[in-house]
Amino acid sequence: MNIFRRSMIKHTAAGLCAAVLGTFSGTALLAQDFPDKPINVVVAWPAGGAHDTVARLVGDYLSNELSQPVVISNQPGAAGTTGVRAAANADPDGYTVGVMGLHVIAQTYMNENATPWNAIKPLALIEKSPASLSVRTDSGIEDLAGFIDKAKNEPDFILNSNDGPGGFANISALLTQKAIGTQFATIPYQGYAPAVAAIASGETNATTIPTALMIGLAGGGEVKIIAVAGDERHFRAPDVPTFKESGVDFVFSDFVGFFLPQGVPQDRVEILESALMNVMKDEDFLAATQKAGLIISPGDSEAFGAFLAEQDEKVYPVLDDGGLVTANAK
Repeated sequence: MNIFRRSMIKHTAAGLCAAVLGTFSGTALLAQDFPDKPINVVVAWPAGGAHDTVARLVGDYLSNELSQPVVISNQPGAAGTTGVRAAANADPDGYTVGVMGLHVIAQTYMNENATPWNAIKPLALIEKSPASLSVRTDSGIEDLAGFIDKAKNEPDFILNSNDGPGGFANISALLTQKAIGTQFATIPYQGYAPAVAAIASGETNATTIPTALMIGLAGGGEVKIIAVAGDERHFRAPDVPTFKESGVDFVFSDFVGFFLPQGVPQDRVEILESALMNVMKDEDFLAATQKAGLIISPGDSEAFGAFLAEQDEKVYPVLDDGGLVTANAK
């Protein structure tokens, strides 16, 4: 081999090595440099709600983990689809994170303009809020067995206030009917607050609003929580049995999770995922969330994706049976 060819091979090999090392060092540098500006967290509901509360608590601690401000942006509208769409369609650079709950799965089938739940990148499961069944104390119903007996023998007696078609409390009511093998009247309201007000005033005598939101009212004596649809009892209502303890195999929770637009570089996904998992181990964070009545249920990107698929399997048949699935989504 002549000197010229040996020289060319030597320089080509050196160039390739430099290029490969440059690629790796560039990737490492990219990871080290991210994030270098504030993270925007989009909440699809107004300030003060459950998703907003969770997002702000997480954001306070996430900013410390990432050494960057975390800005909460409330973008409500269209049953949560407006904010979800805004986050899903954001630049896939890791600087926009969306907040989602069960509504994203429901709207996938109910609203042709909604972002499908499987069109986003699951980032982390943060919190679960188990469904519950509550009744007015003057209803004479003492426990789940009494509720089932009343619903079967006096079907017009039970008036259940919930948040309307496709809402978590509404789906909870439909799943409760399926679990106990009987039906009762479901009265739709525009959200949790008016549904709670309805049972508080006596306009209705039952509700399937999540446990945490009923604890205060139950403490006043007007309402009694008779069953919780969790794997275990709610720590804020330790005397209330689960559906399973009462002989009914029913577990169902709303949830709060973080997601990203599709296409965010994997190294950035991993940085955000790791930071969120660290936040959910922080003792001060856990103390703050417990004080707020939240059940933190950490799940990484893979676990959150599997959880969403499980919820989809539960929710779709109920929506379909109720005639809530659009023709194109079937």
